[in-house]
Amino acid sequence: MLIADSKTCWLLLSTIFFLVDPGAAVEISSKIDRVVCFISIFNLLINIAKQHRIGIKMNYTLKKSISQLPLKTKQGLFARLSEIAYNDKKTATAYAKTIGFTKVKFFDIGGAQAYLFSNKDDCVVACRGTQPTQWNDIKADLNALMVKSDTVGKVHLGFKREVDDIWAELESSIYKIGAKKTHKQEIWFTGHSLGAAMATIIASRCYEDLKCPDPQELYTYGSPRVGNKTFVKTLSVKHHRHVNNNDIVTRVPLWFMGYRHDGELHYFNCNGKEVKLTGWSKAKDRLIGMWRGLKNLSIDSFSDHAIGQYAEQCER
Repeated sequence: MLIADSKTCWLLLSTIFFLVDPGAAVEISSKIDRVVCFISIFNLLINIAKQHRIGIKMNYTLKKSISQLPLKTKQGLFARLSEIAYNDKKTATAYAKTIGFTKVKFFDIGGAQAYLFSNKDDCVVACRGTQPTQWNDIKADLNALMVKSDTVGKVHLGFKREVDDIWAELESSIYKIGAKKTHKQEIWFTGHSLGAAMATIIASRCYEDLKCPDPQELYTYGSPRVGNKTFVKTLSVKHHRHVNNNDIVTRVPLWFMGYRHDGELHYFNCNGKEVKLTGWSKAKDRLIGMWRGLKNLSIDSFSDHAIGQYAEQCER
């Protein structure tokens, strides 16, 4: 929970602009420079990180392939796998084996991390989100320059570089599953925050690569916008995109920079229930959520980003 006094609110306001455009933060106030904005980002990430490090409720045991599970169960399962991805290999392996994955491979190159969880039926690529102690992750989040994708269209440079770091090793492991139409295991992709952006790019590469198995589905939680209109239009993987009320990360980079969202939206309202809202109804719901946060002296735009909240709401 983030306590919001006047100074903190001012810092967080500057942080929002800094996340969108590093130059904008300096223009907000001559009293707040980039260093102070960076410190506020760092403290924010520390608070978010604490929320998904305090134990993980595990209510899943795979007795059949993931494709046979109902959507509601898959939403919760992939949210928990995204949460598990924040842990070290020993802890993540223990959780994964509880679920029913017999093999766990960890990729950690250049500050980018992902897990490959597998059993006889399924393989899941779960990408880790932003680590507050990893400068490489923070740079990736802030580097919003749009560059040519390895598939079609353009994507966020920082997210692409994170994927590039681990792609060679991850690609080699995915190749072992088998090529399209010949593979015995089904492959799924998931991630939270930065991990969601990485999972989206990886899924798009696998879809275009004939040596990779056909991706089944992509499940993302609190994902920022990843690419331009061309990229999202040609992303042929079934994508379930989850947004929790006022989660600020889902609104950056801004649309006028050319970024667009992709996938089927699963929106959780201010009461934590999945609903379909548009226009004024959604704006009203977000205002209610923001007001409740302010009454509790918290900034729900940031607390709504916690992966633990996403998992709990998927499981309601």
